[in-house]
Amino acid sequence: MADAKPGNAAPAKKAATGAYTPSGVSPNRRARRSYTIRLWAVRHSRFLEWFYHRFADVFLLLHPLWKAIGYSRVETPITFIERNVKGLLFDCRMCGQCALSSTGMSCPMNCPKQLRNGPCGGVRANGNCEVEPDMPCVWVKAWEGSRNMVNGDAIMNVQKPVNQSLRETSSWLRVTAQAAEARETAAAAAKDA
Repeated sequence: MADAKPGNAAPAKKAATGAYTPSGVSPNRRARRSYTIRLWAVRHSRFLEWFYHRFADVFLLLHPLWKAIGYSRVETPITFIERNVKGLLFDCRMCGQCALSSTGMSCPMNCPKQLRNGPCGGVRANGNCEVEPDMPCVWVKAWEGSRNMVNGDAIMNVQKPVNQSLRETSSWLRVTAQAAEARETAAAAAKDA
């Protein structure tokens, strides 16, 4: 069997081959830094879950403001902020349908196969990815992160396929609008009862 070729997570091995990688701009260096922060997010998934719930509550309190300004008008600046915050913490791919709260704060879009519902059959015996042999499987990390979370069993919920029309849009605003609509519907139902 041929030796497995190193993936993007193996910059040291690639450098040993004599391949030129400029310092500071190497995609391998950026990938390694992003991956380190991703692992931190998984290890601290319980805190991030708690923080996200507080953040979502504040965002929901701002619903009248978003509605007055217009969700379409705040989409661009909020998406910019979301892309940068989630990009740093989770290496977010801005699919527009965030599943972090269900996947142990490990973004399933970081899977080289972009699997939304658990690992493929190619997870190596050591828990690493079959496509990127030096990278632990995103779903192995998702399971570890979910075990720390209060609502960790949400990882068992089947995720819908990615709706590509929502790519590069804010999931924060979408979740807020849906929560506000559900709250208004419940209030109207209680009023009618």
